[in-house]
Order: sequence, then C-alpha cells, then structure tokens
Amino acid sequence: MKNIVLTGFMGAGKTAVGKELSRLLDMKLIDVDTEIEKSEKMTIHEIFKQFGEQRFREIETEMIKKISKNKNIVISTGGGAVLRQENTNALRENGVIVCLTATPETILKRTSMNSDRPLLQVDDPLKKIKELLHYRMPFYKKADIMIDTEDKTPLQIAEEIIERMKR
Repeated sequence: MKNIVLTGFMGAGKTAVGKELSRLLDMKLIDVDTEIEKSEKMTIHEIFKQFGEQRFREIETEMIKKISKNKNIVISTGGGAVLRQENTNALRENGVIVCLTATPETILKRTSMNSDRPLLQVDDPLKKIKELLHYRMPFYKKADIMIDTEDKTPLQIAEEIIERMKR
C-alpha cells in the first residue's frame, strides 16, 4: 500500500487521524515534527525561536525527504510542509496526499490549549489563522484527497480516508 500523507493546517487533526489510520491499517505512523524534535534535540518552538522559520523549513525538508523514502506508513506533516514544492514532490513519490481542513474558528478552539504553536504567539490568533489559511490554501488544494474534519471524530475521518483511497 502507498504511504498515506496527512497535510493541513495545525489543529486540523493530522496527529489524531494519523493514530487512527495507523491502528486501522496496521501501518506505522511517523510524525515529521516529532522526528525533527528527536533529531535536533529541541522542540519545534525552540527551533523557531533560536534559528527562525527559514532554518526550520530547511530541516523539515531534509526530514521529509528521508521519511518519504519509506513505504507502507502513515506520515503526519507539519502544517507548513506543503509550502515547498520539493516536499510535496517527495511525499507524493510513494504516497497519497490527504489534506485535512477545518474552519479558522475550529482551528483556534483546537489549538488554544497548546502554547507550543510558534506561529500563533500573536495578539490576535484568529486573525493570524485566517491569514495563514488564506495564503496556504492553494498549496493544500494540491492534495490528492481533501477531507473536511468539522464535526467528525478522528475515527470517522480515518474511515473516510480509507474509503476514498479505494476509489
């Protein structure tokens, strides 16, 4: 089976859905951000703070190229991974790209309890979410499958992905 690559904005449900897909399909789940934190021995927040977003994106690209060589895995990417075409190309080589979507309000609700979101450390996070979503949407739309996560459980979303991949 091809890799299942989960993309989408932070808070769209990539991690939770990835765990369900991994369980249902008996495939290993690899979270790109977790792998970056392990290899760099720093949190994503610390990497952003110490080296900036540009350096983080370079590290992310290196990690995606490495991970995407695997087969039969579920890959959960960071929300900005698709901003670089080389990441999308690497992920698509052995995988089907699935983009999870949610409204800005839902994203804010899902991310508000987590202070480890460097891009949302601003005075008006909802405004920032809307700006980032507007900018990123053309990149997200390059996915093979788009799934709206509103009012669905991670299990329902995972089952929908599996069903849509059969088509």
